[in-house]
Parts: sequence; structure tokens; C-alpha cells
Amino acid sequence: MNKALILVVEDDAPVRNLITTTLKAHDYKYLVAPTGESAILSASTHNPDIMLLDLGLPDLDGVEVIRRVRTWSNLPIIVISARSEDADKIEALDAGADDYLTKPFSVEELLARLRVTQRRLAMMQSGAEANSAVFTNGALKIDYAAGCAYLGEQELHLTPMEYNLLCLMAKNVGKVLTHTYIIQKIWGGPWENNVASLRVFMATLRKKLSPTPDSPQYIQTHIGVGYRMMRVE
Repeated sequence: MNKALILVVEDDAPVRNLITTTLKAHDYKYLVAPTGESAILSASTHNPDIMLLDLGLPDLDGVEVIRRVRTWSNLPIIVISARSEDADKIEALDAGADDYLTKPFSVEELLARLRVTQRRLAMMQSGAEANSAVFTNGALKIDYAAGCAYLGEQELHLTPMEYNLLCLMAKNVGKVLTHTYIIQKIWGGPWENNVASLRVFMATLRKKLSPTPDSPQYIQTHIGVGYRMMRVE
């Protein structure tokens, strides 16, 4: 697996040095940005593969950085923050972050999150999520080769995490997938640490798939169990 170019957005020098030293030791390429504005500029000019983002920046809140980047890019964003409350995590994930790592963190966990994100990127690029080139279900169409999804004639603007969840549901259309199964496939980590993230991503994905009250409900919730993609005529 080719090493990704990582954009490290962190104003705290010791933490930034820890991250960059870890990346260098594992042969990752990286860029650094100490502020939100410089992060947005670097993301737009250098096209990094993954952003590691602190929320407590001196000029912009990290959530605002996520929102701005999401207006033009599906760049995977892993938040690394001392904010440990569920409300903070949900706000960042709802804004478009793909993962959330709480400080203090171990370098082993950081590297594991990077590997999981790289695997998701590789799957998206190769179209390996399904055996056929195009999946259709009612007005929903997923073009695996292009890494795009459409509702009718309109392209759905999905984050990488939302796209991967959609592909996983589509590959198992009609089946109830448990929380544990989905989290293991998407995050590759323990269920307990990611259940809140899964609920947020599923909620935003369902809104995009059913934008109006009379829209077909593609994803059905099985309370306490998981989710199922329904066949839509």
C-alpha cells in the first residue's frame, strides 16, 4: 500500500512534533499547518490524501475548517482533539469528519486509524465494494468505478465515510447488518468506541437519500440491532 500524504493541522508544537515524528518514522509524507486558514490553503493547493485536524486552532474552530473543506472536497479528515464529550464528537462528525481520536492518544492507535482510512480510499478507487460496475435501487445509482452515487439525475455529495457505508449497505441489500458488523467493516475497531459515530453518519446518509418526506426510505433502522437497505421499486 502506497503511503499517503498527510496534512497535519495542529498549533501545539509538542503534539505536532509527536505526530510528524511518528509519520516520518513510518515513511509517510506530510505537510504541517498551524492554523485553520493555512490548513484550508494547504488542502486546496497540495491535495493531501488525509487531514489530521485539531479542533482548538488559534484562528478558526476546527469544525469550521471541516465545513469549509467539505464545500469542495471529500478529503478524509481525522479529528485529533482534547474535546472528549459526545456532543463535540457528534458536531465534528456531523460537519463531515470521518473519524475522531481523543487526546491523549497512542501512536499505535493513530497509525491504525491511518491504515483503516487508506484501506477505505483504496476500496473507493478500485471499486472493490461490489462485483458489478453499477448498482441500482429505485432512483439510487452507485457507479463503483467512478466512486460516485446518484439519486435520479443528481449526484449525491457524500463524504468518504458516507460513501463507504452506502456501498456496504448496497452490497448487502435486503440484509440486516448489525452495528458490530458495520463498524468492523468500516472502522476496523471495537464497537463501543464507534457506535455514536455510526449513528451520526447513518442519520446524515439517510437524509441525503430521502431529502423529502415522501421520498422512499432506503435505509431501515432495526432498533438495538443495526440497519438494512430496502429494495425500492
